[in-house]
Amino acid sequence: MNDVGKFLVVVGLVIALVGVMLWLGIGKTWFGRLPGDIHYSRDNFSFHFPIVTCLIISVLLTILLWLFRR
Repeated sequence: MNDVGKFLVVVGLVIALVGVMLWLGIGKTWFGRLPGDIHYSRDNFSFHFPIVTCLIISVLLTILLWLFRR
């Protein structure tokens, strides 16, 4: 049960940190606008898919979870 508690605390801290960063506006200029993110606009239609941003978040979460599993 100790590992589950550690995991929940870390997840809670990460969520709080991301919330504070978004609240302060940190990352507003680059988050979701990295090279490779797909953005398509036409007349009154706009499509945005931040694929590179998703990949970076996935890699960071994978490394973080791998470190806590050890």
